[in-house]
Amino acid sequence: TTTGLILFFQSGRPLGAGVRLGMGLRMNRTKGDEEEYWNSSKFKAFTFDDEDDELSQLKESKRAVNSLRDFVDDDDDDDLERVSWSGEPVGSISWSIKETAGNSGSSHEGREQLKSRNSFSSYAQLPKPTSTYSLSSFFRGRTRPGSFQSLSDALSDTPAKSYAPELGRPKGEYRDYSNDWSPSDTVRRLRKGKVCSLERFRSLQDKLQLLEEAVSMHDGNVITAVLIFLKRTLSKEILFRELEVRQVALRHLIHFLKEIGDQKLLLDLFRFLDRTEELALSHYREHLNIQDPDKRKEFLKTCIGLPFSAEDSAHIQDHYTLLERQIIIEANDRHLESAGQTEIFRKHPRKASILNMPLVTTLFYSCFYHYTEAEGTFSSPVNLKKTFKIPDKQYVLTALAARAKLRAWNDVDALFTTKNWLGYTKKRAPIGFHRVVEILHKNNAPVQILQEYVNLVEDVDTKLNLATKFKCHDVVIDTCRDLKDRQQLLAYRSKVDKGSAEEEKIDALLSSSQIRWKN
Repeated sequence: TTTGLILFFQSGRPLGAGVRLGMGLRMNRTKGDEEEYWNSSKFKAFTFDDEDDELSQLKESKRAVNSLRDFVDDDDDDDLERVSWSGEPVGSISWSIKETAGNSGSSHEGREQLKSRNSFSSYAQLPKPTSTYSLSSFFRGRTRPGSFQSLSDALSDTPAKSYAPELGRPKGEYRDYSNDWSPSDTVRRLRKGKVCSLERFRSLQDKLQLLEEAVSMHDGNVITAVLIFLKRTLSKEILFRELEVRQVALRHLIHFLKEIGDQKLLLDLFRFLDRTEELALSHYREHLNIQDPDKRKEFLKTCIGLPFSAEDSAHIQDHYTLLERQIIIEANDRHLESAGQTEIFRKHPRKASILNMPLVTTLFYSCFYHYTEAEGTFSSPVNLKKTFKIPDKQYVLTALAARAKLRAWNDVDALFTTKNWLGYTKKRAPIGFHRVVEILHKNNAPVQILQEYVNLVEDVDTKLNLATKFKCHDVVIDTCRDLKDRQQLLAYRSKVDKGSAEEEKIDALLSSSQIRWKN
């Protein structure tokens, strides 16, 4: 028969008797039955083609996948998102157009093979899928006869999203990783707080365009971020040259350098811009980083000759002189305190060092510990006043606070007592006696001392308010008598203690016929 001849020529050997007998019994079978018999038989003839090996591998894959059908829930597959090779979801309009175009251009043989998907062997001869064929549509065919189950269905116990292809993500999201952004897009993303690498801007033109976009956005954080990038990737000369014509960015950079304390780069920038005064101030600011008093004093000495303004130069000189005196006072007082022979240091031990303290604090310290010293000493308050040209109001206010704290009332009285050219004494307060009263009350001065200075207040209403506030009864009674204000005196009578000397004094005044009351 024809089949026998084919086997004879393929094998190169004569057919055995058993084989010929078998063929004789099957001669009456149809061609379709013979094909089914040979394909389903465990015996097969030798062939030089490799298709049988591929066919056996596909059969094994089919059996392995179909073996999972018994314990897989078929409904879980609907939760997965199917996407094609091009990234569009399966079933969308763009996918349908591409699928239709791909199917219309396929050959007649390909269509016949797709129709015969109920025969598993036809998968061995399918053409390779193009980009228009869906991955999920190739593996998902269980509703059609002969197709095998989706792998995602077999793994339905795990979350479906873990196995869904992510080819459908919009391409715009991948641009975050490719850094394919223009300068304007980059600045917008920085303003929204999104992470965006600036390393792709390598040319000077791109970097400057990025800076201009940031400045036009009027966002200080974005401008600073771009300036940090330019500071790291450009040389100082190029950076300074380009910022010189961009004043907004220049001001941001100066502020940023001051904040981070990069004095070296800041000095180089001021030197490049020929801003001598700002250069001097930045150099002077470095003294804050020097802790040793002697080294700080020497550094301040180098700052005296820098190109400051006239006013600033005087302040620099005073700072150097003050620190120089503080070092001398500190060394002397430390020795006196350790020796324990000075009464003021025994009663009131020092709580802190005087080094690097402001001028007002140094004056208070001198008024507290060295008030009676001669003018010729460095620690004398009068010497400090003359050396640093301290105004009278500041000096009196500081000295009053120091002596009142020590309850040295005689020194307080002498502070406000002056003599005229005739030898008459008079009390005068540059800060006003109302402030003197408040400071004395704050330091728990006796009522007699308070009443003395309340009486020195010139304004009557202010005097009455202070006397009432600090319970200076005699001052209130005498003022009401002088004003001939009977009603106010009656009202104040209720505020004093019953049976006190003040109440008796008020009653005597109210019953006196010599006073002509206004009300």
